[in-house]
Amino acid sequence: MPADVPELTHEREFLAEARYQLGRMRDRVAALDGRYAGDPVSADVLEAALARRMEQLTDDPEIPLFFGRIDVEESAETFHIGRRHVSDPDGEPMVVDWRAPVSTPFYRATPKEPMGITARRRYGFARGHLTGFEDEPLTGADLTTDGADAAAHSEILESEIERPRTGPMRDIVATIQPEQDVIVRMPLERTLVVQGAPGTGKTAVGLHRAAYLLYAHREQLTRRGVLVVGPNKSFLRYIRDVLPALGEIQATQATIEELVSSHAPVRGTEPADVATLKGDARMAAVLRRAVWSHIATPQDTLVLPRGSFRWRVPAYEAREAIEQIRSRDVRYALGGAQLRHALAHRVLVQIEETGDALDDRAWDVLARTKPVRDYAAAVWPVVDPRKLLLRLLTDPELLAGCAEGILSEAEQRLLAWDHPPRTAGSARWTTADVVLLDELADLLDRTESLAHIVVDEAQDLSAMMLRALGRRAATGSLTVLGDLAQATTPWASSDWSDVLGHLAKPDGHVEQLTAGFRVPADVIELAARLLPSIAPGLEPPTAVRRARGRLTITTAPLGDVLVGVAGLEGSVGLIVPDAAVPHVRGALAAADLTFAVVGEQDDERPGPDSDPDDASEFDAHLDLVPASLAKGLEFDHVVLHDPAGIVAAEPSHATGLRRLYVCLTRAVTSLVVRHEDDLPPELGPAASA
Repeated sequence: MPADVPELTHEREFLAEARYQLGRMRDRVAALDGRYAGDPVSADVLEAALARRMEQLTDDPEIPLFFGRIDVEESAETFHIGRRHVSDPDGEPMVVDWRAPVSTPFYRATPKEPMGITARRRYGFARGHLTGFEDEPLTGADLTTDGADAAAHSEILESEIERPRTGPMRDIVATIQPEQDVIVRMPLERTLVVQGAPGTGKTAVGLHRAAYLLYAHREQLTRRGVLVVGPNKSFLRYIRDVLPALGEIQATQATIEELVSSHAPVRGTEPADVATLKGDARMAAVLRRAVWSHIATPQDTLVLPRGSFRWRVPAYEAREAIEQIRSRDVRYALGGAQLRHALAHRVLVQIEETGDALDDRAWDVLARTKPVRDYAAAVWPVVDPRKLLLRLLTDPELLAGCAEGILSEAEQRLLAWDHPPRTAGSARWTTADVVLLDELADLLDRTESLAHIVVDEAQDLSAMMLRALGRRAATGSLTVLGDLAQATTPWASSDWSDVLGHLAKPDGHVEQLTAGFRVPADVIELAARLLPSIAPGLEPPTAVRRARGRLTITTAPLGDVLVGVAGLEGSVGLIVPDAAVPHVRGALAAADLTFAVVGEQDDERPGPDSDPDDASEFDAHLDLVPASLAKGLEFDHVVLHDPAGIVAAEPSHATGLRRLYVCLTRAVTSLVVRHEDDLPPELGPAASA
């Protein structure tokens, strides 16, 4: 619509008024403080709540306050749809939160199912300034067949999807598609798997689902917690702004390594076959045996002196108490506490039979006496997870006893450490080790459960990693995001039913996204040539954008290729084999190009080739991306250097092809595949034409 029409002027005035009212709401919260609380504890709670509310009401003038409008048929009302709720001084809504039920038709209404609205309006913005709008009629005489076809395409929607990007990932709240919205609004109690092809927005859908659930179940999720788990720190930095942009600041983010690192620092690495075995679900049974093998069979009588009496609990009664406790399937540490009270109870009964009346406090006192504690500790000793795992990995006899019938002798030898550390504290624990420590810790004491967990790139997690997540959602639910075709770890899953089983959520529901809104058609079609080799059972993705993108396959010098993309608008990702990063980095520096290296912030100290003047990842126009860290990232323009080298760097050819599939599908606008050696034959002869 032309920019000078009265309706556009009216909408701009409405936007200005909505921003003013948002500021009024923020000022009202700012005027409150802890003095209204009744005591210091309540004051602290109130001030924390007010601080969160202030942050939720923050207004970024470059982000549209609303992006759509719906006209309701019955009431003739109109509702502006935005990222957060804004009301006038009388409490009447000016902007409705996109998560509110009234907003659902904005995402799902069609001419065939208008859902009670007569029209949908989308707004175009440039740096927060309203530039235009499109109206899509959903009912009425104007809705002809041709009109319905025309309405299926939105220039504003397409331009928002293809808008050049710099910095971390943006929210997609203005462009959520009907099939995505269905997933976002699924009930909290159901664990959901989203199998999403590249460019289908599965990561964004998962984050928006977290935001929706926090809106719909605020008290429950705030009290019990929401966690977002990503594959690496760079990925978490890439998505860090999505939830805050939607007004949600209470979800925490972590990698699986960070999640379990409280048990021990990760300081070592190990061969892939060893890590794969440690990640095998069978290790859970080995660890369970190792923990419960500590319980001894009582042979002696417990003697408890009390005054001039000697109270006794025969060994057979102690054995009966242990059998009763174990039949309850309690955690090991709790079982030890219950044994002390069971022994004390038997003494208490004897005392009461003499006519001495005691209360429950006496029972607890008896359980804490030294004879009872020492006796219980001798038959049900305290277990330290790190010391136990160290013994398992360094004591072949102990491992053989715990792994009998579970692991083969060859597998047991594979687990054994060649150079055992002297103590658990000096051990160079690997990520797989620390996940085992987490399993051991849960066998001892129950892990606290969260309300909801969103886990991305879940196909790359081992069974033991999935178990670690599952127990953290034992009384909650999960949103599991991934793509089996992008599995790039030796222990990766090949079936979502296996993933749900390891998460202890076998009744979880699987949804599949195949419509690609981000990756151009030419790029999708090239990458899809790998699917018969890497995931023959998956439905190939389809690009629904009208623009097919730009795909170039060349053997030109890398410097020439970079010159060609350096002037393009938007972000540029240069994806290279990990081993080639130092060489390519030197070439970029020699060409005097400003760039950032993805993953560099993970290092505690800068490397010898680091430049203090280098930009931060995702804030630069050009990012140098190791192939192993490309998963989940998107760039307007991608230069993929040495595809054959990316394939060859992986432990197997199949894993290498999956890594290449990931790297090929990071582009939103254009892809340049730059190679010197022959392209992998799976890409087909037409690819190099």
